[in-house]
Amino acid sequence: MEFRYATEADAPATAEILAASHHDALTERQRAEQGFVQGRFDADVLRSMARARELLVADDGSRVAGLLALSEPGAIADPSPAVAGLLRAQDLLEWEGRPLREARWLLYGPVVVDAAYRGRRVARALFTMAVAAASERADAVVAFIEAGNAPSWKAHVDGFGMTPLGDYAVGGRTYTAVAAPTV
Repeated sequence: MEFRYATEADAPATAEILAASHHDALTERQRAEQGFVQGRFDADVLRSMARARELLVADDGSRVAGLLALSEPGAIADPSPAVAGLLRAQDLLEWEGRPLREARWLLYGPVVVDAAYRGRRVARALFTMAVAAASERADAVVAFIEAGNAPSWKAHVDGFGMTPLGDYAVGGRTYTAVAAPTV
């Protein structure tokens, strides 16, 4: 499996993977078992992210097995409510003893692995690539996990060792910001 930056040609496949794991496309049971992603990412948005080198993919040679977005937080033109809430909460969230706003960080996520490739350490490899790729531009990668998304918590906090920075709420939903240092 190859782990690389996405190209514009990857946009349709990445859009399909994201749509299949979107919160609204899954039943409550599926969300509890596999986790979910938020935000809307159509092929045009994903092409733009690929051009900006903000999208990493796992490529098995015949299809895209997974993806991870890695974005400059201030450059997001139309942030989702959860991302906008994270940006507003930067003074309340601390990274290494100082407000997140004072740190150099990149927004990590969403990360999604195609159902056929789950359990093969694809997410781990994408995480490792993201941390390394971010190291020249940031001190940390920061994600958010919605309360109740136990699979995401298990993967990112329990599995990858991301550190919880604190909670924030948007539209009646609670999120925990988590971060990992870059290498």
